[in-house]
Amino acid sequence: MNVRRLIPATAVAGAVTLGIVTLSACGGTSDAADKGSGGKLDVVASFYPMQYLAEQIGGGHVTVDTLTKPGVEPHDLELKPRQIGELGEADVVLYLKGIQPAVDDAIAQAGVKNTVDAATLTKLEAHGTEVGHEGHDHAEGEHAEEEAGHDHGSEAGADPHVWLDPVKYAEVAKGVGSALEKADPANAADYRKNTDALVKKLGDLNTAFADGLKNTTTKTFITTHSAFGYLAERYGLDQEGISGIDPESEPSPARIKELQDIAKKDGVTTVFFETLASDKTAKTLAGDAGLRTDVLDPLEGITDTSKGDDYIEVMRSNLAALQKALGAK
Repeated sequence: MNVRRLIPATAVAGAVTLGIVTLSACGGTSDAADKGSGGKLDVVASFYPMQYLAEQIGGGHVTVDTLTKPGVEPHDLELKPRQIGELGEADVVLYLKGIQPAVDDAIAQAGVKNTVDAATLTKLEAHGTEVGHEGHDHAEGEHAEEEAGHDHGSEAGADPHVWLDPVKYAEVAKGVGSALEKADPANAADYRKNTDALVKKLGDLNTAFADGLKNTTTKTFITTHSAFGYLAERYGLDQEGISGIDPESEPSPARIKELQDIAKKDGVTTVFFETLASDKTAKTLAGDAGLRTDVLDPLEGITDTSKGDDYIEVMRSNLAALQKALGAK
C-alpha cells in the first residue's frame, strides 16, 4: 500500500470497494424479485479474501463478482467506470477498510448505503516490522521513521490483514454470514449452515497451524511484506518485514544491515517473498546473507502461480513453508 502513489479520480471513486463487506439490498428490500441474476443476490467483492467468504457462505444463492482480478496487486487497483456503476447496482458489496485509504474515502463519497465494514467484525491491532519481536529494539532511528508512515486501517496504525489469522477470519466470516441473512432472509438458514461449515474449516486450519508451529528451531521469519502480523502473534512467531506494511516501500541500508544481523542472531534460514510484488529485494538480501528464498503468500489474490486453488489450500502451503523455514520438529 503505497500511500504516496497518486490515484486517478475514477479509481478513487470506484476503488471504494477494495476491502469490505458492504450491504446494499436493492431499495431496502430483499425479495427475490428485487434481486438480479435470476433471483440470486448480486455480490461485489473488493478482493479475493472477501470473494472467498461470499462464495463459501453465499453458495448457490449468490453471484459473486470481484473488483480485483487475478494477478492484479490489490493496492494498485484502478476501477473502470463500468465497475463503479456496478457497485451501485449490487445487492451486497464486500470490502475491508484500511487496505487503501483513498478507496475508503471514495466509498464515503459515493454514498453507498447499508455498508458493513469487515474491519468492524473483528478487532484490529497495530503491527509493524518491529511489533512482537522482543529483544530487538526496532523502534529507533531511520527504521522507526519508515514505520511511522504506514498508518493503515480504520484506526491509526491498525493492520488490515486480518484474513491471514484463521481465528480472526472466522470472526469476519460470522459477520458476513449475518449480513447475508439480513439481505436475504428467505435463505437465512442456508447462509447460517454455510457459515458454520466455513468456521469449522477455519478452526481446523487454526489447529493445524498451532500444532505445526509449536516446536521450531527458530521463531523468526523475514518477509518482504509485513502482512503476517496477526499470524505471527497468533502462533508465537516473530515477523521481520523488509518493507513494512507497504509492499512497495524501499528499505533503508540501515534496515538491510539490521535484518542481516537478526538473521544471524536468530538462526533465520529463509527470506520470504510474495507472488504479486517484486522479489528483487528479498533475493538480494538472501544472497548477501547466504539464505534461501521461498514464497509466503499474503492471499490477496489467487493466480496460476499460487500454491493452491483456494484460501485453505494456500494457507496450508504457507504452513508447510513456515515449518520448513523455522525448522519445525
